[in-house]
Amino acid sequence: MSSKNRSAAVQAGFSLMELLVALVILALIMGVVGPRVIGYLSRAKSQTADVQIENIKASLDMFLLDVGRYPTEEEGLAALIEPQQTAAGWSGPYMDDESVPTDPWGQPYHYEVVRGSMTPKVYTFGRDNAEGGEGEDADIGI
Repeated sequence: MSSKNRSAAVQAGFSLMELLVALVILALIMGVVGPRVIGYLSRAKSQTADVQIENIKASLDMFLLDVGRYPTEEEGLAALIEPQQTAAGWSGPYMDDESVPTDPWGQPYHYEVVRGSMTPKVYTFGRDNAEGGEGEDADIGI
């Protein structure tokens, strides 16, 4: 190997200082971009819950058209998936899933029949699964 080839081989690659500068730049970029991405993800979960609640309400309306009433609280949202003996005229399942979907945080949706109201309530308490809250912990569908 000639001395020209050896000096070219020795100079190939990056120095430790160049690698450290590149890592610092990447860390700064992630420090700025990371919180924004996390904010988008939390908003996406809330929006997903809104869409799922609207789909459940549409399924409840189809149940109402076939059976003539909404499911009772005892029957719950499961009445949209499996036929109930007390639901004459049931021609479901009214949802595509084989089970009632859970909210984006893995909790079951709450179903409540309100006396004096024309429609039942379907809601989730958000990430903390407790009433009230803000941001990702906010109640959705109430």
